[in-house]
Amino acid sequence: MAILLSIIFCMSSVTLVNAQLSKAEKKEWKKKLKKMSPEQLKRMYDENASLKSELSSIQGQLSSYQATMSEKDAKIAELTDQLRKAEGQLNSARKSLAEAQQQAETTQATGPSVQSEDGIVFKVQIGAFRNKDLSKYFNNTENFSGEITDDGMQKITLGIFRDYWEADTFKKYLREMGVNDAWIVPYKDGTRVEMKDVLEGVI
Repeated sequence: MAILLSIIFCMSSVTLVNAQLSKAEKKEWKKKLKKMSPEQLKRMYDENASLKSELSSIQGQLSSYQATMSEKDAKIAELTDQLRKAEGQLNSARKSLAEAQQQAETTQATGPSVQSEDGIVFKVQIGAFRNKDLSKYFNNTENFSGEITDDGMQKITLGIFRDYWEADTFKKYLREMGVNDAWIVPYKDGTRVEMKDVLEGVI
């Protein structure tokens, strides 16, 4: 009985395919089917089911890989956009600093040179970056400096001011230009210190 059911099932499967076969092809496949034993039919059916399952698994993996690639492409685009914005902010900040220095040259400096970091000075930090290496500009670009922390973070600063309020004015200019993260950081004898440690003596 089981053998008969297997043959009927396979005949039904062949009937579904017959709609796409020519008469000659139908005749040929019927001959082949008659020559096959029930065991051969079952093995063919099992192999077909296994192939379908494998195909479904591969298609699932492919969809997963495509989703991962899409996420990576989106991340690359995001980082590229961040770098472009950072470069634009840096160029704007340099321009603003140059204008401020040009105005300062018309007045006579008093006390230690503003470029000297002896004593207490103020700088304006414009950002802290981990994936953007700007260290090559630290020593060869006037009024552009920075420091690298132990964990690889680069803190970028512009300007050197003896007067806190001049630094504050420059900070406000930068924020108006779109550098929203600009803020004042104090240094004492070249070492970064807390603002509360120097405010009493300079403001």
